[in-house]
Amino acid sequence: MKFGIIKERKSTPDRRVVFTPDELARLKQLHPNTSVKVESSDIRVFTDDEYRNMGIEVSDDISDSDVFFGVKEVPIENLIPNKSYFFFSHTIKKQPHNRKLLQALLAKNIDFYDHETIVNEHNIRLIGFGKYAGFVGAYNGFRAFGIKFELFKLPKAESLSGKQDMIAHLKRLVLPPIKIVNTGTGKVGSGVKEILNAIKIKEVTVENYLTKNYTQPVYTQIDVLDYNIRKDGQVLDFNDFFQTPQDYVSNFERFTKVSDIYITGHFHANGAPNILSQEMLNAKDCKIKVVADISCDVNNSIACTLRTSTIAEPFYGYLPIENKEVDVFHPAAIVVMAVDNLPCELPKESSEGFGEMFMQNVIPAFFNDDKDGILQRAKITAKGKLTPRFSYLQDYIDGK
Repeated sequence: MKFGIIKERKSTPDRRVVFTPDELARLKQLHPNTSVKVESSDIRVFTDDEYRNMGIEVSDDISDSDVFFGVKEVPIENLIPNKSYFFFSHTIKKQPHNRKLLQALLAKNIDFYDHETIVNEHNIRLIGFGKYAGFVGAYNGFRAFGIKFELFKLPKAESLSGKQDMIAHLKRLVLPPIKIVNTGTGKVGSGVKEILNAIKIKEVTVENYLTKNYTQPVYTQIDVLDYNIRKDGQVLDFNDFFQTPQDYVSNFERFTKVSDIYITGHFHANGAPNILSQEMLNAKDCKIKVVADISCDVNNSIACTLRTSTIAEPFYGYLPIENKEVDVFHPAAIVVMAVDNLPCELPKESSEGFGEMFMQNVIPAFFNDDKDGILQRAKITAKGKLTPRFSYLQDYIDGK
């Protein structure tokens, strides 16, 4: 088995990596007959020498590897036919801008595994950068609030040393008695919650959040049945929502009436109701001033997310009455943060966490005949065709 760690080539450059030098050294210790090569990179958060110092071969040519590991989409011209690849393709929700990439993976006879599709038998994701997106998304939500109302100035997260440095800066703030709502209880939502708890924002129940006033900042973390209701008024369970999302509509407006900051940490599946509509944002009783949209599905579940933003320019204004982008300081503007690569602002910590998860949950499958089905479930393409689990993408491949 020959593993190759590829250089990130997508623009804007991503400094993260699937495996840190320590994790690759551990892999070689556990599986000494495995070949591991790292493609030389001048942008990676860990230098070539840091890998070499751990006994890992670094080369400009790793094309003899069998399995390649990367983070972001690999440019089509850099894909090597008849190999295996792991990276985030952003195709499983039929994203139009990456259709050609999936078509190329098939045309080049590549066995492709998306990091997003690595799940256990209960369909729960096993790896991801979600927690780190939650850390930075929460931080950026406060940063946007401070800028909008000229209350305080926080440095960019990328200029700080890591999570603890972000927390230290947040702890120095004197916040007004704002209310913060966080959708989602998975890895992203948990990352948001970790930051809010670390800076001593008080967590309250949904009922108290909606009905009580406070003299200090508070937050509530909500799941799908807190902001969706069945059209027929029945109150059923989570399984019903996930099986028949078309029978539900969003009632998130009850949170817009009392919230100052909305931080998204949810996963929005195809077919699920949109959460935050233009009508909700344009309502006279809407109090939301900042939307930190970590989910970042453009023109989808969050109406004010008109486009992705960047680490360099993370904020833009949204004018609900006209459904258009305006200056952040427009009096009627809601500030939107819609950076789609937030973990890049914590490249070292997020790479360390990702590599640990990958070593624990995925690497064993290469050496135990995939006894738990990890690789089988994750594989999207094989021998020039979609695997049965992902056959729903065929019309997307065909351009229909």
